Amino acid sequence: MAEGSLMATIHDVAEDAGVSPTTVSRYLNNRIELPAATAARIDASIAKLDYRPNLLAKRLSTGKTEAIGLVAPEIGNPFFAELASAVEDEAENHGYAVFMSSTHGRREREIACLNRLSDRHVDGLIMMTNAPDDGSLARLIAGHENVVMIDEEIPGVNAPRVYADNISGGYLAGRHLIEMGHTRIGMIGGPEGLFSVGERRAGFERALAEAGLALAPQDVFLGEYTRDFGRAAALDLLARADRPTAVFAQSDYNAIGILGALRELGLAAPKDLSIVGFDDMPFAELTSPALTTIRQPIAAIGRLGFQTLLALLNKQDVADVTQLPVELVIRDSVARPPKD
Repeated sequence: MAEGSLMATIHDVAEDAGVSPTTVSRYLNNRIELPAATAARIDASIAKLDYRPNLLAKRLSTGKTEAIGLVAPEIGNPFFAELASAVEDEAENHGYAVFMSSTHGRREREIACLNRLSDRHVDGLIMMTNAPDDGSLARLIAGHENVVMIDEEIPGVNAPRVYADNISGGYLAGRHLIEMGHTRIGMIGGPEGLFSVGERRAGFERALAEAGLALAPQDVFLGEYTRDFGRAAALDLLARADRPTAVFAQSDYNAIGILGALRELGLAAPKDLSIVGFDDMPFAELTSPALTTIRQPIAAIGRLGFQTLLALLNKQDVADVTQLPVELVIRDSVARPPKD
């Protein structure tokens, strides 16, 4: 670097590291695999010279921002926060910045985020939603390239989707409760019309049908994937003399609301009500009792979501739908029903 220069260039880094500027450029853009010693020399030169890429020049020359948008219903929700963190970590590994937006479930905010993609503020978009679609979001996404949906499916959408195998999760929850001897099982879950809610219910009802059982309409409570809704629904369910001995909570947040309702009524799980949740959030093993739940690979969904978007940006073929496996995690919130 010439004496008196204020900023190192890629040529300065290349000269100091003993490689060509093209090699440095390809290395920084993850387009070349170098021997470990060569990569270490480049990293050392970048640190010594305090080299920072000229992002504006790069954008003008490539037409890319090397940034993506990440849209979540609520960043403060630990479930979406874990997804977002996994996306951000994977993006950073590939040299992409991530701009996060929280929509709070409002469609106008989702539309604004899609408009940022149209305005070329980001190269692509990873979207999460927690509200049923009336068709408007699917139509909007149809007009955009480089969009990936994660966690939820939207009927009719033409973008790649990455989410957990919700049907298998519902089935595993129902089968476990049936194997423990329960024949009257309720269900508390998210908003009716949301894809994951329908799939988890379908898997759950399949397990019941295989055992010659059915889900009674009065034992179904659908509204929100929240603690407050889980509590309110459980208070209603538990107020009845003829009530289920177990419940499938479609999210761990619903489950902790159910546990709260039991405490309010002087009852306890699993003695008075067995519970299976869904997600396996970090708090699930810390509840009292520790929650039996369906574990979905939250971080893996986030990582694969970015990898799918990166493949789109590189004009590679990707699957329309990728489902990741789930598993039953048995803890302490399920027991055999009390004998009459």
